[in-house]
Amino acid sequence: MRDVAVVGIGMMKFGKYPEKSIKDLVREAVSATLADAGAEARGIEAAYVGSAAPGIMTGQEQIKAQVTLSAMGIDSIPMYNIENACASSSSAFHLAWTAVGAGLYDCVLVVGFEKLYDKDKLKSFMALGTAVDVENGLKHLEEFQKRHGLNDAIIAAGSGQNRSIFMDMYAYYTRTYMEQYGLTQTHFAKIAVKSHRNGALNPHAQYQKEVTVAEVLQSGDVAFPLTRMMCSPICDGAAAALLVARDKVKDYPHQPVWIAGSVVGSGRINDDLGDTLTKRLGPKVFEAAGIGPQEIDVIEVHDATSPSEIITLIELGLCPGEEAGQWIDAGHLEVNGKLPTNTSGGLASKGHPIGATGMGQIHEIVQQLRDTAGRRQVRGARVGMTHNGGGILGVDAAAMALHIFKR
Repeated sequence: MRDVAVVGIGMMKFGKYPEKSIKDLVREAVSATLADAGAEARGIEAAYVGSAAPGIMTGQEQIKAQVTLSAMGIDSIPMYNIENACASSSSAFHLAWTAVGAGLYDCVLVVGFEKLYDKDKLKSFMALGTAVDVENGLKHLEEFQKRHGLNDAIIAAGSGQNRSIFMDMYAYYTRTYMEQYGLTQTHFAKIAVKSHRNGALNPHAQYQKEVTVAEVLQSGDVAFPLTRMMCSPICDGAAAALLVARDKVKDYPHQPVWIAGSVVGSGRINDDLGDTLTKRLGPKVFEAAGIGPQEIDVIEVHDATSPSEIITLIELGLCPGEEAGQWIDAGHLEVNGKLPTNTSGGLASKGHPIGATGMGQIHEIVQQLRDTAGRRQVRGARVGMTHNGGGILGVDAAAMALHIFKR
């Protein structure tokens, strides 16, 4: 494999844009990327575009890349449409890296976009709810509950109507970690506070306002222990990056950020909550990058809920489970802490436009490794990581992509 670098990044402010089309979202992110790279569209040899639910939300299916990119004058080149739940654009990034690394192309564009917000929240919840086995998903959960003697249903009344069904799954999984490691609802509120503090410093974040622990705890119950401010908000957004081979790096103005490791995996149906896709995939990306977990300086993880942040760090071997509460209380996940996590504000504050989320994470890590993250800059950051998962298969994530970057 040839060495591959990110030489350009671009991202729009995540938020609610009922007046904007998917073409508008993609144009804004791609234009920013080309400007950042000092590049012209004619140099792009292929495009990999990730999105998850535009068909449901807008009616546009099948040729999403071609429709959005041709509207800004990018056409004729090979275009690949990638759909992989919340991991759509990070999966697109993996495929683009593979193609450049293999020598198929020298310069490729990666885009992630999603138009998920709608005044009819039920429409958005229905779109999110398709990232499950629609034929057998509930049956799997019912059988799981019977085998484990659970008195209460994992999916409670109102799920899919006034909240995403994923919140019920996250709540159940979180409660198992509370029992195992002594984590509390207040610990998760502190993580949400940290995320909003970081988001307040990020011009691309949907919510740019600091909050208190009390505000998080009193923001409205979703599914215990989750409150509203612990759950990622629905929004629209787009982010993009330009990838090139090593011998082309000299043609671009910024210090390159190298892709040291990239892996994609899928879930499987089993009853072991300790055997997760994150746990299985983590060692593979560390091996691919030739480093250990202790060498990560900054990480963006898929915090669809605030508890997911600390759970992911435990499952990746970055934080000892028995020390998780102490890490949160001591501020180890802060920008100036032992392991700065979700410096962008994460999904909880930056927003979660599912098909764009993975590229939004990559945008943040590239900024960190370039030393251009401003007031949320991690001092001396040289190795960064992204963790982006999506969908449910049984009681596990269905899709996931992990990336490690070096400056």
